Amino acid sequence: MKTAGVHHVAIICSDYIRSKHFYVELLGLPIIQETYREARNSYKLDLKVGESTQIELFSFPNPPDRVNNPEACGLRHLAFVVENLDEAVAELASQGIAIEPIRVDDLTGKRFTFFKDPDGLPLELYEI
Repeated sequence: MKTAGVHHVAIICSDYIRSKHFYVELLGLPIIQETYREARNSYKLDLKVGESTQIELFSFPNPPDRVNNPEACGLRHLAFVVENLDEAVAELASQGIAIEPIRVDDLTGKRFTFFKDPDGLPLELYEI
């Protein structure tokens, strides 16, 4: 099998309005489509990330909490590519988002940092 890239990452949130604000207003991801699925009492918000990747933000009534510590098997975090890490960190910090100190990847020599979405999902900024 040959893959051509990542199409989307699906995220289930606990508070749709809060998470929509975070991803759209604070992170600046453009909305592709927003759908309310009445049979599931659920929203699905498709967000554009770069040229060919999407985040599918789902809301469901009463989703279980995410297991964070210690880290469980499964998706560890979602990383966003940025050209200027200092600018990206300053922009998020100006909006009240807590960001970990910038680190350098021992293997690649690239700079990165982590922050969290409203439900505690670890998000990474990785400087290219």
